[in-house]
Amino acid sequence: MTEADIGNVTIKNIFTDQQYNDLGMTVRGKLLLMLEAQSSWTVNIIIRIFLYLAHTWNEFIESTRQNRYGSKKLAVPRPEFYVIYSGDRKDRPEWLRLSEEFFEGNKEYLEVNVKVLYGDGKGDIISQYVDFTKVYNEQVRLYGKTREAVLSTIRICQDRNVLKEYLSGREKEVINIMMGLFDQEKAVEQFGNEKKEEGKLESKKEAAINMKAEGLPESMIAKVLDVGLNIVQEWIAGTKVAR
Repeated sequence: MTEADIGNVTIKNIFTDQQYNDLGMTVRGKLLLMLEAQSSWTVNIIIRIFLYLAHTWNEFIESTRQNRYGSKKLAVPRPEFYVIYSGDRKDRPEWLRLSEEFFEGNKEYLEVNVKVLYGDGKGDIISQYVDFTKVYNEQVRLYGKTREAVLSTIRICQDRNVLKEYLSGREKEVINIMMGLFDQEKAVEQFGNEKKEEGKLESKKEAAINMKAEGLPESMIAKVLDVGLNIVQEWIAGTKVAR
């Protein structure tokens, strides 16, 4: 198998009202591998992976120009699901199963099995990734989501022989990726805050219209809602407010 046999099907939408996953790839168009990384435990990852699968299969069917409404059986890649868990294992299971977690063991009509990888500490690539993640989380707690945290993570991991070869050869690339993730997280957070503010403003607009219908003067409405009088007047007039 060569690199040309592997296709990237990671869902790339990042904002909070859209789907995105950690990593998805097809192998020769026959096998679909979907991998997620988790530092906190949640069985909801099963549902998310199932939704990612539906999205990815849909994209695959469209890209291969198959007719989902025709009588010919669709050809889709066989999926395998994995979660790399970097938190405290405790009594965590080897497999997560949709039927067991959500349907009291009933798997007559639908089942999703997710293999959980913890890293066994023997130096394999999964174990090294888990170790890298733990070091990274420690450094973020010390330095915040900063370049210093990234540089410290790389230095410590190289000293401990964790992903040493990769980090030594691609240090600049790793720094850029990690800083890009910080920027992405900030963008998502900002987007979420903006959506909240829009929601608050919409609620105030509805309240203003109702208060006006009850006969309250516009100046009082503006004072109660803590917004400008001109905004209340535009709301009531049915025009969009320029903030």
